[in-house]
Amino acid sequence: MKTATLAGLALAAALVAPLVPANGDGATATAAETRSPRRLAVDDYFRLGDVTDPRMSPDGRWISYTVTRQDLEEDKSFARGWMVPAAGGEAVPLTAEGESSSHLRWSPDGKYLAFLSARDKGKKQVWTLFREGGEAVQVTDTAQDVGAFAWSPDGTRMVIVLQDPTPAEVEAKKQGDKYKEKPEPPVVVTRTQFKRDFVGYLDSRRTHLYLLHVASKKLEQITSGDFDDSEPAWSPDGTRIAFTSNRTSDPDSNYNTDLWVVDASPGAAGGEPRPLLQITSNPGPDAAPAWSPDGSLITHTASTDVAAMLYATTHLAVSRADGSGSRVLSEALDRWVFEPRFSAGGGSILFMIEDGGEQNLGRIAPGGGAIERLIRGQDTVLGFDPGPDGSIAVVASTPRLPPEVFVLYGSQADAGRLEQRSFTNRDLLAEIELSEVEEVSFQSPDGTEIEGFVTRPPGLVAGRPYPTILDIHGGPQAQFDHRFDFMGQLLAGAGYLVVQSNPRGSNGYGQEFCLAIWQDWGGPDYEDVIAAVDHVVERGWADPDRLGVTGWSYGGMLTNHVITKTRRFKAAVTGASATLYVVNYGHDMYQRWWEQELGLPWHPEAREIYERMSPFNRVENVTTPTLILGGAIDWNVPIINSEQLYLALRRLGVETELVVYPDEYHHIDTPSRARDLYQRYLGWFGKYLGQ
Repeated sequence: MKTATLAGLALAAALVAPLVPANGDGATATAAETRSPRRLAVDDYFRLGDVTDPRMSPDGRWISYTVTRQDLEEDKSFARGWMVPAAGGEAVPLTAEGESSSHLRWSPDGKYLAFLSARDKGKKQVWTLFREGGEAVQVTDTAQDVGAFAWSPDGTRMVIVLQDPTPAEVEAKKQGDKYKEKPEPPVVVTRTQFKRDFVGYLDSRRTHLYLLHVASKKLEQITSGDFDDSEPAWSPDGTRIAFTSNRTSDPDSNYNTDLWVVDASPGAAGGEPRPLLQITSNPGPDAAPAWSPDGSLITHTASTDVAAMLYATTHLAVSRADGSGSRVLSEALDRWVFEPRFSAGGGSILFMIEDGGEQNLGRIAPGGGAIERLIRGQDTVLGFDPGPDGSIAVVASTPRLPPEVFVLYGSQADAGRLEQRSFTNRDLLAEIELSEVEEVSFQSPDGTEIEGFVTRPPGLVAGRPYPTILDIHGGPQAQFDHRFDFMGQLLAGAGYLVVQSNPRGSNGYGQEFCLAIWQDWGGPDYEDVIAAVDHVVERGWADPDRLGVTGWSYGGMLTNHVITKTRRFKAAVTGASATLYVVNYGHDMYQRWWEQELGLPWHPEAREIYERMSPFNRVENVTTPTLILGGAIDWNVPIINSEQLYLALRRLGVETELVVYPDEYHHIDTPSRARDLYQRYLGWFGKYLGQ
């Protein structure tokens, strides 16, 4: 099969938009207007639809997907279900506008779509909708939110993921409209892992699997214990369910997860615990199970280097469904893989690959061998679902095209042909002059080859150096790639050259590259991001006297290293960042990470590492005007870090502001606050760098 490409489809979609009929998925095609394209603006963020979760119908005729939008008027985000003909045509809305719906899944006969939605201010439940029209029908009615679900192969049952309910949820369910909310009881901590971002303090409630009999709506719990169970996947004959769970003696102390199989035979067990079979025994995390069509194999991801922890490469693996053995298929690849699934006929395994600034769609035989890249290059695959005829529904993006639904044809006559099916953002793209994005490579001072991306301001004048912003990604185990990046396009639209590099610590370049910052945050990765700036200065693109730097999460942490190690930058914006690392131990949700990489902070040799790596201990070097941002209830990188940095800079006489967003976790999700966030980026850089 030939490698498909999206490059050029972005511009083509924008140019032809006024000339094609309305497509129905949120875009309204109108007559072309004779005006010049404008620059991207902050409020365009709230017109963008984020397309995710493509699912091919069982007969291969339709593709369902979800479009999430940020509603400034309601100050909420809403996800809506859509479907579009796989052969092309008008997209059809499936779920109600204003009622957020997600996780659309086809019934095995293709007549119904089930989805998750919290309606009438209630809990998130499973609903079903007849594909040809009609009102949605609520299928579950639990005291707590439904976390996930999956249809059984015959469509008569579902497996449901539920966390144990709180006493308040049980009481509210019992009393209904008469329930009066009471003050929350005190938190009693008994676990090692006692915090999680977007949740808060953790209690002893666990997440388990339940069988739902669709006709009777009867629920039966099929897993139990002091463990969390997730990612259920039905065997093709409907008698077993594979799932992911950490069932070690102390799950909070390690990153291990294994695959397990539980008996799901109808009517089995009669109230007795259902039999469990352990499939994997790798001490690292195994996850994302998917069955072969004949039920003999389970494909999944596997990280085999326990010592490398979160830096370890996530490989593609297959295990025998009877628990008799596992095999890693992608060890020689040394790249992170995601979401493996068997093709409809079982002759291959499809999966996504993070590789050197790309996110490809790959294919390999179940027995191993050469990996074929079905989609690669400037085409970032964000999700996929194989159809019954070999075609694949794909959500993909390029630097100038936000995610949309495509079909990758698999038939012999059309193999490798990629065609766009959704046009959610067509009208917006027709109005805007987006920036060109160029992939670049350069050497760090020690000779390490580094890759990155440069986003140029629209209408760039050759030979003219521009004010430049170094944008650093989070993680650090992540990467910039060829997908549409609103932040990069927004800054470029405001007149800045935007530099985004993949320094050591990033995914996509192998485990050794990722591990290079072990116990040395702000070491080689600092050299790499500075080399990116040197590269664009040497090429005459960047004005060395007007440099800015920004990042969020680990990107903010590395921003803090930058401003404490060099005075080259005239403005900085650091978001959700850490500064004095020892403060985070026992205060954030990463006790395993701190202990395994840096050690217990009361041990002198470990404490030396904490102190050596902390940019706070060099804060007296800072002269860069610095805007500091964060969420008030962030348990990923708690706001205490931003508060300490702010006060230190204030005491040192450095120009600074601290902006704390109430009721926000690690990401600023409320639309009005997201708008404020983007405006502050532009305002701060505009003040100190000019435009």
